[in-house]
Amino acid sequence: MKKNYVSNSEESVRMFKSNFMEFFSKVHFSVPLFLYVPVVLFFAIEAFVSQHVTVVGFIGFYLIGIATWSAVEYFLHRFVFHFVPKSKWGLRMHFVFHGVHHDYPNDTKRLVMPPAVSIPLAFIFYFLFSTFLSKALLWSFFPGFVSGYLFYDISHYALHHFNFKSEFWKKLKKHHMLHHYSDSSKGYGVSSKVWDLIMQSDFEKK
Repeated sequence: MKKNYVSNSEESVRMFKSNFMEFFSKVHFSVPLFLYVPVVLFFAIEAFVSQHVTVVGFIGFYLIGIATWSAVEYFLHRFVFHFVPKSKWGLRMHFVFHGVHHDYPNDTKRLVMPPAVSIPLAFIFYFLFSTFLSKALLWSFFPGFVSGYLFYDISHYALHHFNFKSEFWKKLKKHHMLHHYSDSSKGYGVSSKVWDLIMQSDFEKK
């Protein structure tokens, strides 16, 4: 594999002159779990208690929420995180949001989305979905969507730092490592490569 990264060190590279900004650009991989597992539980409980959703109905929309996250993950990664502007300011923003991860792919503090980014996104998506879903459906769908995000964030960290025996995880890790070390214009799916197959951005089998 060709070298298209700066360093494989697990340490963080400084991104901001401001200590305040630098502090909030780093996050331990467990932080999303502490933030969003309670969110998943809250909406799931409320769906049953206050909206009287059936078990079958909840499971159905929970799974739709997971599938929706899978699509959002792919399209965000491909068309937002990998969009490289030409302006100096745009290049700086690209580096902050995703370029740093490709330059320092094993930086342990920048492998999951920092709360300063994930929390505003969570509110945006919640209010977006609330415009066309009833509360009963939303409170079944949204915990699935957030669960999909959690699986993405934690699996992303694991793919970079864990060694696996399971064939599923081995294949997923290989898929993501090819994205980093072989061809970053393919393999945009992290928690699944389903959308790479659908969008024809998967790696060719050799």
